[in-house]
Amino acid sequence: MPIENYEKVIWLEIHVRVKSETKLFCNCKNAVDLALEPNINVCPVCMWFPGMLPSLNSEVVRLGVKAGLLMNCKINKISRFDRKSYFYPDLPNSFQITQMYEPITWAWIVKVMINGEIREFSIHHIHLENDAWKLIHSGWQTLCDYNRAWSPLMEIVTDPVFRDKEEVMEFLKELQKMFRFGEVSDADMDKWQLRCDVNVSIRKVWDTKLGTRAELKNLNSFSSIGRAIDNEFLRQVRILDAGWVIEQETRWWDDDKWVSTTQRSKEDAMDYRYFPEPDLLPIELDDEYINNLKKELGELPISKRIRYLNDYKLSEDDSRILTSDKELSEYFEEMVALTRDPKKSCSYITTILLALLNDCKDGGWLCNLKFEAKELANVISLVNKDELSSTNSKIVVEELFKAWGKADEIVDKLWLRQKNDTDALEKIVDEVLSKLGDQIAEYKEWKENLFWFFVGQCMKASAWKWNPKIFTDIIKKKI
Repeated sequence: MPIENYEKVIWLEIHVRVKSETKLFCNCKNAVDLALEPNINVCPVCMWFPGMLPSLNSEVVRLGVKAGLLMNCKINKISRFDRKSYFYPDLPNSFQITQMYEPITWAWIVKVMINGEIREFSIHHIHLENDAWKLIHSGWQTLCDYNRAWSPLMEIVTDPVFRDKEEVMEFLKELQKMFRFGEVSDADMDKWQLRCDVNVSIRKVWDTKLGTRAELKNLNSFSSIGRAIDNEFLRQVRILDAGWVIEQETRWWDDDKWVSTTQRSKEDAMDYRYFPEPDLLPIELDDEYINNLKKELGELPISKRIRYLNDYKLSEDDSRILTSDKELSEYFEEMVALTRDPKKSCSYITTILLALLNDCKDGGWLCNLKFEAKELANVISLVNKDELSSTNSKIVVEELFKAWGKADEIVDKLWLRQKNDTDALEKIVDEVLSKLGDQIAEYKEWKENLFWFFVGQCMKASAWKWNPKIFTDIIKKKI
């Protein structure tokens, strides 16, 4: 059957490392960053020594609720923890503490911009749970690192609403920005702060019933997620075209070889033998607690992006870049407040400032700039007043970046300020044109490009210190 007759149906299980100081059920340092050594952030509680009991971290609850509010989810005023029983080498206590039946939030809609169009994707729920240990395979040995044991995770489960990899990747990028703006998580995939299991099934385009799904594990970058979805789609198409049956299973994605291999048959809920966690009380929230967190949210990245498009008339690409980072967005807002010129503020940030930051050997951050935003705003003001050319303005920004002086001081020290005395410029034009009679005649007959030669000669005569725009206007009047 032609491949066009099949469609993908995708839903996600997204694990996000909560940005708390300590772990979910003990006082050990949370594995927000990768530890330098194994087993240094551990204690008897998170190593599950006999007689140890969990104690819930209230900060994790706060950040979990905040994440739900960022995604407009319904916050459950009463949520509970459950034990998910299964044995795996990285889970020595043979169970995970999670929220199966009464999670911290229920469903809502997340808005995402894809190719300039606002799309909506539904969240089924968000629940809190502890992370597992880490296994390190070395030769014939398997070593166990407990640093991330009991570190707090949010698992975000979507509905089966995605139909292609572009939707999935843009959705995940929007979540990443959202969590960073809300300071819920850094969501750095390189540090495993954001991981995603992708469930893929296929069906005939005219069918409404969902097909059998396969869950893809080990996906820790947007590009690998896209490759894994494409590969799984083709694998399932080949199975159905051969007359075989797709089995529900968990598969391991090898991004180096671009292939997936079967890991285990997929268990159902009954296989995990869920039951209420006996060592933790329910989480009870009131309206005041939830409303206070709502006040902390601020404007969401997608809302800023739409506002930049509609109010500031920025391009889709510029709007996307400026809302990719909270610090960058706040710097742009400060610049707009100072200059009242959104487009030039955007241009100087995205084309000059970010390029300088990216060229830093150790990486660069806006918070480490050695000059205030008002100095960059002053550069834009000088350009708008025709006291500084666009070309020379880049030189001024580069000097500001090196941290010597202020914008006005740099302009005058480097003799970059354009002079706008019309009477003086007219004298220069008259003197230059008086020596170019033959060229003027050629220009009037057929060589229109000679006009810019006249401008260049006037700029040269003025030692490149005068405003070329005014020269242009005067020459037009003269010839």
